[in-house]
Amino acid sequence: MAESETPKPAAPQGPRLEKKREFKLPTAVLALAVVPDGSSVLAACLDGQVLLLDPENGSTRPLGRHESYASGVVLLPDNRTVVSSGYDGALLWHDLTDGSVPRRIQAHQFWSWDLAAARDGSFIVSVTGRYEAGGYRYEPAPETEPSVKVFDALTGKLRREWSHVPPVQAVAVSPDSHFVAAGNLMGEVRVWDVRDGSEVARFATEDLTSWGVIKSHHYLGGIFAMHFSPAGSDLYVCGMGPMRDPMAGNGVQRWIRFDWRQGKVLGRTAEGESGQGLMEALAFHPDGKSFVMAGRLFQGSWNLALFSADSGKNLFSTDAKHRITDALWMPGGDELVLAKARQQEKQKDGRWPEFGLVEFHRLHRG
Repeated sequence: MAESETPKPAAPQGPRLEKKREFKLPTAVLALAVVPDGSSVLAACLDGQVLLLDPENGSTRPLGRHESYASGVVLLPDNRTVVSSGYDGALLWHDLTDGSVPRRIQAHQFWSWDLAAARDGSFIVSVTGRYEAGGYRYEPAPETEPSVKVFDALTGKLRREWSHVPPVQAVAVSPDSHFVAAGNLMGEVRVWDVRDGSEVARFATEDLTSWGVIKSHHYLGGIFAMHFSPAGSDLYVCGMGPMRDPMAGNGVQRWIRFDWRQGKVLGRTAEGESGQGLMEALAFHPDGKSFVMAGRLFQGSWNLALFSADSGKNLFSTDAKHRITDALWMPGGDELVLAKARQQEKQKDGRWPEFGLVEFHRLHRG
């Protein structure tokens, strides 16, 4: 460098994630929940187990177990009671203090696809539904039981049940605990008022469902995750955009923001910012200013991205290397927890290699 030249300042770095620790688990994790003080994380696993993970000492403690995949897990405000859902159609209540399972109810005749809890701890809601052909275009047949069910969080008593078009794959509860939203395979959203049971909104998007025309003819995709905005006025949903080849899973990575009372689209993934793949996790940062969307990458450069909640701008994106099935922020918002599923390998010495991961990443804003 010549004496007259001055060093150029380093280019400012944008947001980035730094992996701090991980848990390797026998099977993939389908859902996560966190204890408010950040001391533990709950994991609903593919082998039916519900696990309590201690990120400080790396220990793992099993709680109850479902007879099929454990698909959802929530912690009630008493910080003692955990409720989980499974593909056995059951809901299990777990006591964190003694590890017991004091209550089990058969919520559905089919799988529980997703589970959510009211912030005030008064109720939980589970969604179900089997996709069976109802006509020559393989549109879903009518449900055989109400697809959306609300249960008292303390007693397990059924409080409400509502019809939807099955399968209903995602559910969310508003921050004020007054409204439940549920989304299905066909990109249809319905919203109900829990207080009087009335339906208050119904709308649909063709941007999150597909009719396959190559190799296999059926509907696929749909809404895989949904989240009310922190203020409760908007509803964010994600999944996979339209595709022609169901066997490829090559729909656009997509989120959509709605004014849910009017069904009006307020924002979506910007054209050119997304690749192809299934997005199945949404997580708002505790400050309410940004959210993460993540899932499985088919083609492109990322399967995890951080977006501005206001503008929808992609603030940061990365290829996380493995399918992400759920994501949540630790209290305070400094760490992002990812549930990941590696490609399952063949048996070695008569044993199946571990293929589940729960990773803790530090967020650097830059």
